[in-house]
Amino acid sequence: MERYNVCVPLQGMAFTLEERLQLGIHGLLPPCFLTQDVQVLRVMKSYETRSNPLDKYILLMTLQDRNEKLFYRLLTSDIEEFMPIVYTPTVGLACQQYGLAFRRPRGLFITIHDRGHIATMLNSWPEENIKAIVVTDGERILGLGDLGGYGMGIPVGKLALYTACGGVPPQQCLPVLLDVGTDNQGELQGPEVAITQYLCAVGQPQGDSDSPPISQQSRCNLSWLRPSTVVTAFSPTTHHTRPKEKWQLCDHICGPAVSLVHGQALVSAAVELLNDPLYIGLKHKRVRGKEYDDLIDEFMQAVTDKYGMNCLIQFEDFANNNAFRILNKYRNRYCTFNDDIQGTASVAVAGVLAALRITKNKLSDHKFVFQGAGEAALGIAHLLIMAMCKEGISHDEAVKRIWMVDSKGLIVKGRSHLNHEKEEFAHEHPHVKTLEEVVQIIKPTAIIGVAAISGAFTEKIIKDMASFNERPIIFALSNPTSKAECTAEQCYKLTEGRGIFASGSPFSKVTLGDGRTFYPGQGNNAYVFPGVALGVIACGVRHISDEVFLTTAEAIADMVTEENLVEGRLYPPLSNIREVSFKIAVKLVDYAYKKGIASWYPEPKDKEAFGANQRSRSQRQMEASSHTAIRMLLSRLKLVCRIAEVHLGR
Repeated sequence: MERYNVCVPLQGMAFTLEERLQLGIHGLLPPCFLTQDVQVLRVMKSYETRSNPLDKYILLMTLQDRNEKLFYRLLTSDIEEFMPIVYTPTVGLACQQYGLAFRRPRGLFITIHDRGHIATMLNSWPEENIKAIVVTDGERILGLGDLGGYGMGIPVGKLALYTACGGVPPQQCLPVLLDVGTDNQGELQGPEVAITQYLCAVGQPQGDSDSPPISQQSRCNLSWLRPSTVVTAFSPTTHHTRPKEKWQLCDHICGPAVSLVHGQALVSAAVELLNDPLYIGLKHKRVRGKEYDDLIDEFMQAVTDKYGMNCLIQFEDFANNNAFRILNKYRNRYCTFNDDIQGTASVAVAGVLAALRITKNKLSDHKFVFQGAGEAALGIAHLLIMAMCKEGISHDEAVKRIWMVDSKGLIVKGRSHLNHEKEEFAHEHPHVKTLEEVVQIIKPTAIIGVAAISGAFTEKIIKDMASFNERPIIFALSNPTSKAECTAEQCYKLTEGRGIFASGSPFSKVTLGDGRTFYPGQGNNAYVFPGVALGVIACGVRHISDEVFLTTAEAIADMVTEENLVEGRLYPPLSNIREVSFKIAVKLVDYAYKKGIASWYPEPKDKEAFGANQRSRSQRQMEASSHTAIRMLLSRLKLVCRIAEVHLGR
């Protein structure tokens, strides 16, 4: 049975008779030989029986564990269907429930107590040729706050898209969690918010006269939801009603916190991680200061010592106070970037550049107001400045076109306790407290929401934007869907179809009363990081500048067709994302050699052919990986058996 456990997960019933005989597993599988196409069909049938995204996520992660080759075949067969499951918005819910959804470890878990031993831990990882790492400390997972050890779902999901969208072989990818503790003592909010998030992810209850719409999540009162309440659930992708299902409230095993049960899936509404017996991370407060910095230093050094200076390290979901500091500290020393700052900036600017083809003017003709002044807002603002300077205006003139609103109101000169990053965008202006007032006074052409405040773009704000502008730009970029500043439907209906909309999580198409149908653009970072990774790895870039992300933004915008724009799409269809990633990689390879930041020489004459060759080689490596893994695992199994025999004195 050991041979069965080692070999079968790698290909399942796709093993030929010859392979089964060679591996000693003949008779341990049913006699039928199933091609991968048939196996994909089998998984799809099982997938379609799952009625909510969390169940679908668990199914796909289980498949990834038992048959990685089939997992990626399935993912690439319909990336538009599966991306919202393996990543946003479902991955946020999965991270909240990581202790319940946990099946087997995937990735490397490094704790604050492992200082001095990180190099040894990297040596424990079975793959030697790592090209890309996604690392998080779990402190700011999407818009959900500090999830500590539950944050591992983010690196795993990101790297799945490295492979599915960018073609980076999975054996060259390493997800890492740096666990320094958690300060979460109930940060996942009360039952109303959590249940709202879950119902929003599964499908908004509509059509039942007894159940209010979930669209106004910030003011949602779930007092109507009682034990055995029957709710009609709608599919978020088709808006077709599913059969009525029972949603019940019960007590969480950890105490009086309310939870939502659907079948076997328990969805906690108010988890206190430090007191949760199911929590898989360190159960103490976050370690900060010098000890934390020393851990990051040791990790960066250990990675480059083992995998080389060209190993790409992507920082993900670090808190604001650490994200900028870490990026600025390492960006010129290692091959690294922060996706929340630079990736989000790139995809947002790509959407704005595409929108210029609708507004028919220059970027510097626009005035931007940001709801939020954290990593994402500042990253987008700096890339917008770079793009405006490229048009020919000065840095100072570009800054004047950007306004920011944080939790204390409009950022203005003279306001106390502004950090260095915010000070750059502080203007001479009286203090204004609310976003509604700011929009009324500043009269922006574009508003961009990145503060994870659900419903922040109120009806008044959207209508005001439509009154100031013929084609207002309204980007509700916060993740997950439950944190979006407004819905696509609100934007299109309140602006009478004139709004130019993009969101961070997917929204369904919207049909107005006059028959016009719009397909909202999803500004997903997945348009950016797989292509950036593929390009950086292909030519051995050692330092990633902001120009890389502006080049990426321009490449994405260039791939938006006129037909896409008419439909309301500011991004290429997700179904084309593999081609988008490839074209980004080709442009970055060309940029890297022109700027002298590539390290692989001689320089290829035909960059597109070079990129195609890299992609083909990656595909061949993926095809060969299962056979290599079989040989490695069998070799290790023999060694383990030999050690056991010696230990038992045989």
